[in-house]
Amino acid sequence: MTTIVAVRKGNQIAIAADSQTTFGDDQKLLAPYDCFHDKIFQHGDSYLAVSGSAAHDLVLKRALADLKKKDLSSRQGIFETFRKLHPKLKDAFYLRPEEDEEDPYESSQMMVVIANRHGIFGVYPMREIYEFSRVWAIGSGRKFAMGAMYAVYDQDLTAKEIAEIGVRAGCEFDVSSSLPMTVYTVELAAAAAKEA
Repeated sequence: MTTIVAVRKGNQIAIAADSQTTFGDDQKLLAPYDCFHDKIFQHGDSYLAVSGSAAHDLVLKRALADLKKKDLSSRQGIFETFRKLHPKLKDAFYLRPEEDEEDPYESSQMMVVIANRHGIFGVYPMREIYEFSRVWAIGSGRKFAMGAMYAVYDQDLTAKEIAEIGVRAGCEFDVSSSLPMTVYTVELAAAAAKEA
């Protein structure tokens, strides 16, 4: 329950998130009461944000730190990294990978957005990896954020400004998202910027 967005425009990538934590259907923890309300964390030259259980944040930070070889710079590299992480999530962190009996693979139970100088990537529960060329959002406020960012993307705005608009829309209409937000930006690598 959150609003997490990432935007790629020009030679800049921005990742932004709201700061509310929600417990069940009837209790929220707002930023002034939460010492660790920033939902985005840095690992090397990448920024990551996770949608799903609040436990995923600490687990993913630790699991990535413990993994000797990792690559968050490409779709294939991220796939291999999360493939290697999955058994560790189960064995060391007690992940329960069951979702639907008909699922073709075990679930990691989390959605992750990665923003770095190589692009914007999304990791989904069965290790589906996507690379996004303009905007993306995850969490319960994602539909509001996507609509708002789509509406302003072609205006004379930076990636950071568009990301902020997306999170503000999520916080305005989603009961599980609240301001303040956190925003981080990175400059695209020269090769990635040429592809844009």
